[in-house]
Amino acid sequence: MSDKLERDVFGQTQAGETVYRVVIKGGGLTAKIISWGAVIQDLRLEGHDAPLQLGFDDFDSYLLYSSYFGATPGRCANRVGGGRFTLDGKDYQLEPNENGVTHLHGGSDNIAKRNWTIVEHDVDRVVLKIVDPDGRAGYPGNCTIQATFRVHGNGELSITYESTSDQPTLANVCQHAYFNLDGREDALGHDIMIAADHYLPTDEKQVPTGEIRPVEGTEFDFREMAPMKRFVGSQQAFYDHNFCLSGERTAKRSVALARSLYSGVSLEVRSTEPGVQFYAGFKLDVAAPGIGGRKYGPFAGFCLETQIWPDAINHQGFPNAVLRPGEVLRQETDYIFTKN
Repeated sequence: MSDKLERDVFGQTQAGETVYRVVIKGGGLTAKIISWGAVIQDLRLEGHDAPLQLGFDDFDSYLLYSSYFGATPGRCANRVGGGRFTLDGKDYQLEPNENGVTHLHGGSDNIAKRNWTIVEHDVDRVVLKIVDPDGRAGYPGNCTIQATFRVHGNGELSITYESTSDQPTLANVCQHAYFNLDGREDALGHDIMIAADHYLPTDEKQVPTGEIRPVEGTEFDFREMAPMKRFVGSQQAFYDHNFCLSGERTAKRSVALARSLYSGVSLEVRSTEPGVQFYAGFKLDVAAPGIGGRKYGPFAGFCLETQIWPDAINHQGFPNAVLRPGEVLRQETDYIFTKN
């Protein structure tokens, strides 16, 4: 393995900033990370031809067509109902950037759509950093987020997000990769297991209702390995829900397993996080070609976004989503790929 660091210019933002792409290699994985959005642009496993996740070969397609492919949304990922919350007795209104009513992923100019600074780059790891300024999208405090990507061991991609703030604020960062473990047109041929006894039902705006519902006897029961292709009546189930792994952050443990019988590739997800948003990609219909000219339609890839439960600030009994000065929010997830 050559120890030469690989880095190139991937594109330019509308503001004229240079977007860099770095390559990291280790543990049989090659990952390409771009500075814009701390996006995993490409991820490959030795001995498997197809990319392991969705993305684009050119930067402009990310600007125009990306549904958070491989991105790092925040400072508060997922949805905040009405964009409203109260913190320490003060009411806040966040930008309602989803359909004019719901706050999603930190707003229309969130950290997944901005250029980060590369602060370290080694053969097998890269560290990126961004400051999300006070008042952007309505958030209080300057929030600094650092992302570390490392490939190592046997097919392990380890991602750590560390957030700090100079005022009390909401914070919850996740990796929004869309996985496809066989390179087929849709990922419905995958099996999946999620270590959750409960999930969060949502309203018509996809915001949690507040109920913490048992998965038992529902189409959300993935406690044992089961096909992602699962019908409710005559229709494929539409998954875009938080699965409740624990009441608060814990030591890192195995939370999900996915595999394709077509390719023999498996993915184990290990995380510290109390929730995982399983999104089956049913809304996808991408107008531009993906990596290698692939067409990304409905169910082309699936997300396992390890994170704090969505809209946690507005529900009793949900995990803590508040970050205070002097604290570090450290969110760690490992994605472990194997091929039989």
